[in-house]
Amino acid sequence: MHRDVKPSNILLDRGGCVKLCDFGISGRLVDSKAKTRSAGCAAYMAPERIDPPDPSNPDYDVRADVWSLGISLVELATGEFPYKQCKNEFEILTKIIDESSPTLPPEKDFSTEFQSFITQCLHKNRDQRPKYPKLLGEPFIKRYEKEEVNVGKWLIPCSTSV
Repeated sequence: MHRDVKPSNILLDRGGCVKLCDFGISGRLVDSKAKTRSAGCAAYMAPERIDPPDPSNPDYDVRADVWSLGISLVELATGEFPYKQCKNEFEILTKIIDESSPTLPPEKDFSTEFQSFITQCLHKNRDQRPKYPKLLGEPFIKRYEKEEVNVGKWLIPCSTSV
């Protein structure tokens, strides 16, 4: 379990392959559940990590990372953090708990498959949020198992010299 999925920890190599970095706070799972909750960037935390049903016994699992992936994808797709209007971290955490999950703007031309994928990732109820194996079966992912995408062409070349 990574526990700190966010855009700044998602990298692309020269070939356009996605790499996840910063495993400094990743944790081992015990019986498929994490046993601590004090790790990660609060703005990308799943509701069950912010307000666990039993604070004395945190038991979130990989679905918390799926939530973080959903928030990250909304930010990467729109170019804006979904809670950018918030003035402080407390306001962000309150919105995560009390308000509807972020969605993609309807005026943008996002595919229905991508919108559905985001909706799946951002279910407030973790029991309704899929784990990675189910996400891999989503049409948005299946589509790109067949269709090649050259993400590298979207990258801005950067200088390797300092």
